[in-house]
Amino acid sequence: MRILLAEDEHILAQQIKSVLSSEGRVVDVAADGAEAQFLGETEPYDVIVLDIGLPQRDGITVLKNWRARQIQTPVLLLTARDGWSDRVDGLDAGADDYLTKPFHMPELSARIRAMIRRQSGRTNPVFAKDDVVFDTRNNQVTLDGIPISLTAQEVAVLSYLFHNADRLISRTELSDHIYEYDGDRDSNTIAVFVNRLRKKLGPDLIETVRGRGYVIKVAA
Repeated sequence: MRILLAEDEHILAQQIKSVLSSEGRVVDVAADGAEAQFLGETEPYDVIVLDIGLPQRDGITVLKNWRARQIQTPVLLLTARDGWSDRVDGLDAGADDYLTKPFHMPELSARIRAMIRRQSGRTNPVFAKDDVVFDTRNNQVTLDGIPISLTAQEVAVLSYLFHNADRLISRTELSDHIYEYDGDRDSNTIAVFVNRLRKKLGPDLIETVRGRGYVIKVAA
């Protein structure tokens, strides 16, 4: 899953990115409102974490501009503890949730997970198909109850496919959601990650639709 973090406090931004990256997220950081608006309009993010007090263009203005352009990416606002009016303005402008500073990183992670699930139409944080179970709260994957070690990229691919279960996902779409903005996106490597997942979790977990992409089918 790919996240845009719009935060001008460098140390805080790096702390958040480090935590989210350790959880298998791909994080792009924007240090001002103009850059945030551009990235939010041109890149396919799963969640945007948006600080209200950004330089050049404030977060509320950025959010209003996104919504005016029909960009529906879920947005989590970061606000000052005493900024209740900012929270009201942000929610009215189209934010999906907010978190006041200072906050605990586990709460930020939990809110992001919940937003991703809601966007995908899922309520259960645990996904399962046959003997494979994927717990999104800690990225723990088991096969027949036995923990399976996955790389960060394998987790990213598995997470995106499970959150979009029963929907055909192209290699290009997968590539867009597992690499950073300035990363070397190679859709051909997606096949490598899928093959590794099949070797670790079984050949029937991920189906290939030749020339079109991949799907995890969980519907009865």
